[in-house]
Amino acid sequence: MRKILLITIAFLATLNAQEVYATFNIEADKSANLAFYSSGIVESVFVDVSSEVKKGQSLAKLQNDDLVASLNIAKAKVQEAEVTLKFSKRDYERQLLIKNLIDEAKFDQYTLAYERAKVALSSAKANLHYQKALLDRSEVFAPFDGVIVEKSVEVGDVVSGMMLRTIFKVQSKSKRKLIFEFDQKYWKSVKVGDSVKYSVNGDENNYTGKISKVYPIASSENRKIKAEVEANGFVVGLFGEGYISVAK
Repeated sequence: MRKILLITIAFLATLNAQEVYATFNIEADKSANLAFYSSGIVESVFVDVSSEVKKGQSLAKLQNDDLVASLNIAKAKVQEAEVTLKFSKRDYERQLLIKNLIDEAKFDQYTLAYERAKVALSSAKANLHYQKALLDRSEVFAPFDGVIVEKSVEVGDVVSGMMLRTIFKVQSKSKRKLIFEFDQKYWKSVKVGDSVKYSVNGDENNYTGKISKVYPIASSENRKIKAEVEANGFVVGLFGEGYISVAK
C-alpha cells in the first residue's frame, strides 16, 4: 500500500512539473588575474602552469634587496622608539609623584617628552607598516587555494608599474559553477533549489544538480536569464545543455 502511495505521489509531482530547456558554460568557482604592483626585475618564479597553490603562497618576486634593507631600518627605528618611550614614561611617573614639590614648568617638560615619545613610536610603527607593504608589493601571492592555469613571466623580465600586465591566472582546483541560460519567459518559474538534469559536451554521462543562484536580470541581447549550478571536476570552458524541473 505504501509503495502504491509513493508511486502515486511521484506521478502527481510529474504532472505538476515542467522542464525548462537551458544551455550552460562551465566556469571556475573562483578565478583571478594576478600582476605585480611595483616596478623592477623578476628575481624568482616559484610556480608553473598546473602548479597547485595555497592561499598566501608566494608565486613570484622582484629583486627587493633595497626594500628588505628599508624594512630592517624601520624595525630598528621602532625598537629605538620603544626604548625612548620606556624611559620617558619612567621619568614622567617619577615626576608625577612629586608634582606638588617641583616647578610646574619643569614638570611640563617631562610631560612633553613623554607625549613626544608616544607620538614617535606611533610614527615609527606606521613607517614599518608602510615599508612592509612596499616589500609585499614586490611579490605576487596566491589569493586562494587553487591551480595556475596561465603563466606569462620569467626570471629576468622587467616589470613596469606604469603598465601592469597579468602574469598569472589562477582558478579553484576542482570546484565549478555551471552558468545556465534559459528563456526569460520562465523568470517567475525558475527558483533556487529547482532540480536540473544536464549533460556536458563530449561526456556520455548524465548529471543532476540544483539551482544555487538565479541572476536578478535578463539580458537585453538574447532575452535570457542566468542561473548557477554547483559542480566539481569539469574542465573550465566546456559547455552543455539540460532541463530545469519547475512547478507548472
